Amino acid sequence: MASAASVTSLADEVNCPICQGTLREPVTIDCGHNFCRGCLTRYCEVPGPEPEEALACPLCKEPFRAGSFRPNWQLASVVENIERLRLVSTPGSDEADTCREHGEKIYFFCEDDEAQLCALCREAGDHRAHTVRLLDAAAEPYREQIQKCLECLRKEREEIQRIQSRENQRIQVLLCQVATKRQKVIFEFAHLSQFLEERQSVLLAQLEKLDGDILKQREEFDVLVGEEICRFSSLISELEEKHARPARALLTDIRSTLIRCETRKCRKPEAVSPELGQRIRDFPQQAVPLQREMKMFLEKLWFELDYEPADICLDPQTSHPKLLLSEDQRRVQFSYKWQNSPDNPQRFDRATCILAHGGFTDGRHTWLVTVDLAHGGSCTVGVVSEDVSRKGELRLRPEEGVWAVRLAWGFVSALGSFPTRLALREPPRQVRVSLDYEVGWVTFVNAVSQEPIYTFTASFTRKVFPFFGLWGRGSSFSVSS
Repeated sequence: MASAASVTSLADEVNCPICQGTLREPVTIDCGHNFCRGCLTRYCEVPGPEPEEALACPLCKEPFRAGSFRPNWQLASVVENIERLRLVSTPGSDEADTCREHGEKIYFFCEDDEAQLCALCREAGDHRAHTVRLLDAAAEPYREQIQKCLECLRKEREEIQRIQSRENQRIQVLLCQVATKRQKVIFEFAHLSQFLEERQSVLLAQLEKLDGDILKQREEFDVLVGEEICRFSSLISELEEKHARPARALLTDIRSTLIRCETRKCRKPEAVSPELGQRIRDFPQQAVPLQREMKMFLEKLWFELDYEPADICLDPQTSHPKLLLSEDQRRVQFSYKWQNSPDNPQRFDRATCILAHGGFTDGRHTWLVTVDLAHGGSCTVGVVSEDVSRKGELRLRPEEGVWAVRLAWGFVSALGSFPTRLALREPPRQVRVSLDYEVGWVTFVNAVSQEPIYTFTASFTRKVFPFFGLWGRGSSFSVSS
């Protein structure tokens, strides 16, 4: 068997002078030199002499005509044999590169049949009329198609990965929301359970009192009735005895006896006094607070589960320079001393106000505002449109994109087209603000007593932001979910 070195030496003898690779479809020109058909064809296509003029051999510079080169089948056979020897003499060579039918090296690809061919297959009648190209040349367009497919697939994979990341984040948010709702259900039902136990104790104590009063009046009734029965029994016995006596004895003091019996009237006692009876009839009224509390519980539970708690953080870029913002961006205090805040288009320059980060363009959201007002201070809470005026005077009314209420020392006002002072049972110190973007509701509720404060109805078309205003030395507010 030929050694690898000798095979390599033979292979060097059948190299193309143009591409320096093994001859592919060798052709011979007038001077006798051999070249790859493809290499010589491209050489002849290089701009130069006119078609009728002779070309120079790339190797010896002898003239030849462009159409005068002839296929050298014997040399092609030699090349195939050398390639076969190279495969045999090379350890680990892939025998799949040889034709199964002829055992020859595969050099060509039939694009019509998508078949790989050796030189003998190429000359067979089945492929003569087909488009047959060298393997490398035929593979190049497919490489380009594969590259385009790879680019598309990689983009699709990246898009799927982005979707996966986004949906995983969404799932985490939903899991957090479910966990929050679970805690709210547990807390609200625990609160309801405690309230029901307290009301049960109160109602049972009242029933126990009614029960004791009924038994006490029954005892009094039994005593009174016993006394009456005893008196009437005594009279009956006296008359029976009188009736059984002889005429003389019967007539003795007869008139006195009859007068005493005739004037004796029966007292008709009542077992249950009217007052106690009224208390028993009025007892169902004691359940009215329970009914009211249950209604409030169901409304609050529905509200807590329907609205998403908003994670509110205040935006320092919008804060008026007189407002001191805490490091966690959840608490604000008023100060007459101006802060060194750079001016920017987002900052309020006259109204001592601040907005929250983010804003909303859909959904139901709720947040809690805890207010601590010094004497004469005030706090404004609500929502504003993203295009609300930040510079100059700010008119707090819906026409200007502001839906808010003002809490001051001792009163609360709804800032509608004309401010309206609200009649509330108690001034709120914690206000629950709720936004239903699609329906267009901005609702304010006393978070402690659950007393409704006010509801604005609007038609939102732009992003809205939680809005806060503060005035008065020592006044402050904080936000939470």
